[in-house]
Amino acid sequence: MSSSDRRSVLGLLAVLPLAACGFAPAYGPGGPGQALRGQVRARDPQTSNDFDFLAAFEDRVGRPTAARYELEYRISTSERGAARVAGLGETRITLFGDVRYTLTEIGSDEVVTEGSLRNFTNYSTTDTQLATRRAEEDAQARLMRILADQVAGRLIAALAE
Repeated sequence: MSSSDRRSVLGLLAVLPLAACGFAPAYGPGGPGQALRGQVRARDPQTSNDFDFLAAFEDRVGRPTAARYELEYRISTSERGAARVAGLGETRITLFGDVRYTLTEIGSDEVVTEGSLRNFTNYSTTDTQLATRRAEEDAQARLMRILADQVAGRLIAALAE
């Protein structure tokens, strides 16, 4: 048996357990990810974090065209020093983010799912204010993308049930 034949057989054997358990890709035809595509209208953003969160969320589930669901969310952030150098102060900051969300069906106001998620990211400080501010803004944008991805994943899982 040649090595390419072995790879084909091993690849087929690796896929069999997934087929047996009823695995279906979330973004495949008819999957729960497609049920959200263009179907979720999130509340209007109020802060820069809301704008970053909403942009990342719409990247994941699409812009609403014929919204069937409404997403209400509330984001809060906090930060804490993660590393300190004598004479310099904090040199690494951890940025924490919490998002509480509720997905309701438009028209019936029935709550489809709700929950709360938390995550974090870090950034380094430097001796220049501009570089530190830019690093902080980048960390906030990364955190909003992480939270948006988590919320989208939870909504897809809730619709798959």
